[in-house]
Amino acid sequence: MKNKIRVLRAERRWSQADLAERVGVSRNSINSIENGHFDPSLTLAFAIADVFESKIEDIFEREPLKRES
Repeated sequence: MKNKIRVLRAERRWSQADLAERVGVSRNSINSIENGHFDPSLTLAFAIADVFESKIEDIFEREPLKRES
């Protein structure tokens, strides 16, 4: 899932560790989410949106579903 976390963090001059502490996960989790290796749970996505005072859909971009024919 594409996201704007890296940009939002940079605007606030937060490290991955800063964001991780604010939402209660490890720095490695934030790194994995930023790089698209891990999709956050809905609870974590809301927590991330809350710390950035944004809506989930303003941070995360859903990729279209691949439909089989």
